[in-house]
Amino acid sequence: MKQVLALAVCSLCLAGCVSAPPTTPSQIALTPEAVGLRAAATPAISDSWWTGFGDPQLDGLVTQALSRNPSLQVALARMRAAEAGLSAARAATYPQLSADGQEQRQRLSSKYIIPPPYGGTTQWLGTVQANLTWSLDFWGRQSAMVEQARALGAASALDATAARLALSGAVTSSYIALSRAYVLRDVAQDAVSQRAQTLALTTSRVKSGLENRAAQTQAEALLAIERQSLINADGTIALAKHQLALLAGRGADFYAQISRPVLKGDALTLPATLPADLLARRADVQAARARIDAAMAGREVARTAFYPDINLAAFAGWAAVGLAPMFGASAATYGAGPAIHLPIFDAGKLRADYAGATAELDAAVGDYNTAVLAAVKDTADALTQLRTIEHLAVEERVALGASQESFRLAQSRYRSGLERQQTVLDAQAVLLAARRTLATIDADLAAQRVTLLMALGGGFDAAHPSTADMTSSVRTVSHE
Repeated sequence: MKQVLALAVCSLCLAGCVSAPPTTPSQIALTPEAVGLRAAATPAISDSWWTGFGDPQLDGLVTQALSRNPSLQVALARMRAAEAGLSAARAATYPQLSADGQEQRQRLSSKYIIPPPYGGTTQWLGTVQANLTWSLDFWGRQSAMVEQARALGAASALDATAARLALSGAVTSSYIALSRAYVLRDVAQDAVSQRAQTLALTTSRVKSGLENRAAQTQAEALLAIERQSLINADGTIALAKHQLALLAGRGADFYAQISRPVLKGDALTLPATLPADLLARRADVQAARARIDAAMAGREVARTAFYPDINLAAFAGWAAVGLAPMFGASAATYGAGPAIHLPIFDAGKLRADYAGATAELDAAVGDYNTAVLAAVKDTADALTQLRTIEHLAVEERVALGASQESFRLAQSRYRSGLERQQTVLDAQAVLLAARRTLATIDADLAAQRVTLLMALGGGFDAAHPSTADMTSSVRTVSHE
């Protein structure tokens, strides 16, 4: 007894020497109010929002991307793996039945526990046994493991949803870039025609003695420059098609199948202020919330490890020396009873595991807060840039109208011999620059609407029946 008491005292002293990290959570999840989300709610956004552009080719490209893109397939594979993990965790809460059997030829020692006539001989030793085990979840450890697996599965499903939204946004943005490339090619083609007309007019005036050779040479140089712009526009179109084929999971044979986009200019009706339900609309933010739930469940698993682990075990079967009596009544064997595991001294391992689980919870909350702040910034940035581009578009249309009239007047006066060639060339340069700028602004406006829509979470709706099973309930992180 003295030795036992001395050993217990030494164990307690050693346990007191182990330095364990803190086990109290230090992070608190941000709320919508904490980040200033008090504006009106967002209008409903369709799951297939890209159809608002009214272009069947775009619809087909997004459909192919959602079914063939390798990156999305990886996200879906992770979701299936998480679902399998949840099934495995649930299975552990039910009784487990297994069967084992073996038969070995063995020489039995005559100096061991088996007496004659078997001792000192070679015999067949066999067992056939059914085993039943059941973990009695008194402290909620198995339930916490199931909850952890469920939350991780929800997070993976939400990751897959976020990947779908990001992919559809990438396809649409690339398609808008292709449309812009075609418009810029039109501008380049018109510029070549205008420069050619100017060159023809200048050549005629040189022959008439109204212009010198230098003016003709300058017109020829400007025509060559615009031909370069046309070549670059063709290259940009080809590159945009390559990008779309990549996103759609297709190869080089798909390039020729992509034709010129036909997009509606007023697609996507979006709010003008930050919506109050922004965080609920973002699949990536909801995934971060689900990981908080998983971390909380993992912390609960670590906490219940301090309590006894109680299982029920039973077995029944046959065991015999030799083959003949193997399945006789006298060879039957069976038993049942509880199995208890009680942690007494582990040099602080359980406490360290609990502290580690708490740190994982703090990290999950930190990741969630980062996602929240990024979502608010992304949406605010998208709103600001959209308003800026809309104002630029208004002013640029005014500039385009003025430059068109200026070029028309300069060209008319040049034909009549009332204006110098340089005035025409300058007016023409301003007109071409205005057309290119407006084409870029119009494309940027459509692309920025897509960016804002993605910042708002696309068509994701956490309350929708089809996605409700992928979301996890939000629980407040308490200081325990």
